[in-house]
Amino acid sequence: MATAPSSRSLTRTEREEFLALPHIAILAVTADDNRPPSALPTWYDYAPGGTVRILLRQDKRKSRLIRHAGVVSVSVQKTDAPYRYVTVEGTVVRQGRPTEEEMAGIGRRYLPADAVEGWVAWELGGGNPVGEPEYVEIRPDRWLTKDFDRG
Repeated sequence: MATAPSSRSLTRTEREEFLALPHIAILAVTADDNRPPSALPTWYDYAPGGTVRILLRQDKRKSRLIRHAGVVSVSVQKTDAPYRYVTVEGTVVRQGRPTEEEMAGIGRRYLPADAVEGWVAWELGGGNPVGEPEYVEIRPDRWLTKDFDRG
């Protein structure tokens, strides 16, 4: 007879190590225009004990919503069993143009090593037709976690 899955919250170390992996995050921020909250996938960077750092585009809807709200939620999950997720509710502590090193820190998590330098130059040089990059740092204020193990 199969055992029903159980769940538990992650420890501080477990949640920080999980968030430090290169997942795709869903960044959510409240909307002020009679629309539901904005929730879109994004690349991010995180090291245990630090801030969550994301990239988005200057002067786009999400950028304006974040600047207005000053708080966001960032959620990452493991989509195969045993399932696990970490959500951070946090305060925006910086929002502005990224440095080369900040861009590279995020790029190294998702791109091949030999592509990072060119990507950073392309982004910061105005090559991306979607718009100028914007760097947002989020201080974790509250953690919501769950680990669904096999019991």
